[in-house]
Amino acid sequence: MPSDKSRREDPGPSVKDDEVYEALRDEGASKQKAARIANAAARSSRSEVGRRGGESESYDEWTKDELLERAQEIGVEGRSTMSKDELIEALRSGQ
Repeated sequence: MPSDKSRREDPGPSVKDDEVYEALRDEGASKQKAARIANAAARSSRSEVGRRGGESESYDEWTKDELLERAQEIGVEGRSTMSKDELIEALRSGQ
């Protein structure tokens, strides 16, 4: 019988910390939320993840390329066909 690990879906190359991602998915987090938190954890020490924030300008001020890059980081599906406004909405809603 295959182990749980072998039955799991590969989160893909955009997820930087597979262990955190899988733990969050096991807890019921969406793919996008798990990817977003796992990537934030991989970029800094895990103790800082929850304390960071509030330092970025509004998504309205970002370029479409910056929005696309951020959408890729958190795994927004269909991002390549989205308008700037659609990207902003997807990023704000955590899709």
